[in-house]
Amino acid sequence: MSWFYLVLAGLTEIGWPIGLKLAQSGTCKWLGIGMAIAFMVISGTLLFLAQKSIPMGTAYAVWTGIGAAGTFLVGILFYNDPTSMVRYMGVMLIMSGVVLLKFAH
Repeated sequence: MSWFYLVLAGLTEIGWPIGLKLAQSGTCKWLGIGMAIAFMVISGTLLFLAQKSIPMGTAYAVWTGIGAAGTFLVGILFYNDPTSMVRYMGVMLIMSGVVLLKFAH
């Protein structure tokens, strides 16, 4: 169950940068800030639950890896962030590290 919490924590970690991006648009400033705070609380709570049986370093690396890769993809798909083969390779390295940490546990 801890790995399930950890994956959910990583996925909800994607929500708060999106909230901050919405807050920058001007039209949704307070909604975006509220969304960012809500996702921070949810993500942090799920990480707390996951760390009960997953080592702290592993949990944190997986959490940030999922969040970083997911935010990268959301940025490209919805916010026209720049893309290149080198950027994709960087994200693949992050995800490879996450997978290795899962199997090393």
